[in-house]
Amino acid sequence: MATGCVERRLAAVLAADVAGYSRLMGVDEVGTLAVLKAVRSELVDPEIAEHKGRIVKTTGDGMLVEFASSVDAVTCAIAIQRRMAERAASTADSQLRYRIGINIGDIIIDADDIFGDGVNIAARLEGIAEPGGVCISSSAYEQVRGKVNADFVDLGELSLKNICRPTRAYAVSAKESPDRQASTPVSAPRLSVVVLPFTNFGGDPAHEHFVDGLTESLTTDLSRINGSLVIARNTAFTFKGKSVDVKALGRELNVRYALEGSVQPGGNRLRVNVQLIDAATGNHLWAERFDKPIADLFDMQDEIVARLANALGAQLIAVEARRAESVVHPDVMDLYFQGAACRNRGPTPEHLASAKGCFAKVLALDPENVEALVGHAYVDAIRAGSFVMDDRVSGFQAAEATLIKALSLVPDHAQAHMLLGFVQISTNRAAQGIAECEQALSLDRNLAAAHGWIGIAKVYMGRAEETEAHIREALRLSPRDTGAFRWVHFIGVAKMHLNADFEAVVWLRRGVELNRNYAIGHFRIAAALARLGQLAQAKTAAQAGLTLDPNFTIRRFRSHLASDNPAYLSGCERACDGMRMAGVPEG
Repeated sequence: MATGCVERRLAAVLAADVAGYSRLMGVDEVGTLAVLKAVRSELVDPEIAEHKGRIVKTTGDGMLVEFASSVDAVTCAIAIQRRMAERAASTADSQLRYRIGINIGDIIIDADDIFGDGVNIAARLEGIAEPGGVCISSSAYEQVRGKVNADFVDLGELSLKNICRPTRAYAVSAKESPDRQASTPVSAPRLSVVVLPFTNFGGDPAHEHFVDGLTESLTTDLSRINGSLVIARNTAFTFKGKSVDVKALGRELNVRYALEGSVQPGGNRLRVNVQLIDAATGNHLWAERFDKPIADLFDMQDEIVARLANALGAQLIAVEARRAESVVHPDVMDLYFQGAACRNRGPTPEHLASAKGCFAKVLALDPENVEALVGHAYVDAIRAGSFVMDDRVSGFQAAEATLIKALSLVPDHAQAHMLLGFVQISTNRAAQGIAECEQALSLDRNLAAAHGWIGIAKVYMGRAEETEAHIREALRLSPRDTGAFRWVHFIGVAKMHLNADFEAVVWLRRGVELNRNYAIGHFRIAAALARLGQLAQAKTAAQAGLTLDPNFTIRRFRSHLASDNPAYLSGCERACDGMRMAGVPEG
């Protein structure tokens, strides 16, 4: 390649070829070639020209096309596949179908040809596209979402042949016009899932009840996820012991997701593997493994089910939120999933603001949407309790009013009871708050945060020695929870109130490791270190907190006290003394 002739530019690259072309040619070489030429001249080439594409080269049944615009590339691909489908419906030669892959990337131009990873990724995506389908890279997706009339299915991170790094890919599904929609099946409902019977790989009959129990309990517990549709166990168990085509199953049951798993014994341990699968594409979205000593199988089953239900709830919401990002005109549920996904990313000011904005849009469209009311209240309550604002009272009042409205609409809403409990615990009503959290747990045993808030309440009641047991239960049920940093932090707070400052530092540092942006965690580490006489480290910790929250003062800390219990107040004063020694401003 002559160096002087080479140039680079960013382009949208479309790669296409005919699915099963060799087989078609083997059956009828002359006829297949004639159909291909007709399709190219009458349909494909005119669409490419209409969308300002340049055909770089053709390779028998395939072609490589360059576009200056990603939107032009994707709309061209959609138009080609739609017209091919219409042609197939009206002619006898319906077997000819294209696969199309699209990528945006840097390409090398040499004379009339193009090279580079920008081209190679498009070619690999074409290879994984369904016949009649379009598959695009995340770089293309970021440019076209909200700009083309299509839905996008997240296929996850894929390892493509000869491509060094995994590539996130999306399948493109063109939206139909209202007239066409009336004659086509309804798409699978959001958050619709079937829990397939788990496989007992060991074959030990003694474990069969445990394996079936996992399936049944997960079916029950996933149905508690707000907005979910879970296929009943009686239907799911008809697939026990059978080899299942997940895509066919998805169409038969009209669900978006399938959960499958297995149990395998080894010595005195049991290994449980679980996978969440996109029923439309067959792609794995998420996987989890548990490897535990065999003890009480019933207790083990409860723990595994709780962890899976908590993790899957967040995972399904994240997947639905990614789907919703590509929707041109999002509806109430699209906006709710986006808000819930922002909330689940962690309580940073940015994520909370984004979540509240989404929930507010939902409530503007549907003022009595209970899930949005609870989500909106969550943001207000968390902000009020996180030491980032001076006026915590108004935040908690707003949250409580919203939660009371939500519970008037749905009295048995577990999360609303739990959040109301947190508000009451944080506003000198710990006993009432504990009762609300216990009510939430009676409605949904997997609400790990309810155990966390009860543990926090015990500090406010002057019973800090009881905190750790409640927090450990929360961590057992949801060890990777986005709120786990706060729970770990409060074991440290309890240790401070028990004058166990060395243990407090250990736990508080664990909390900061889980969320380094939690400013109050740094300030409490500073207080505990100062009380241990480690002033240099205490001042460093205080400065880390002030970097995150320059407006924090001891006065603000005092204004956030949650109880008038004398033991609690005494512990808070010791914390203030430690912060003062570490250099936290008085305010």
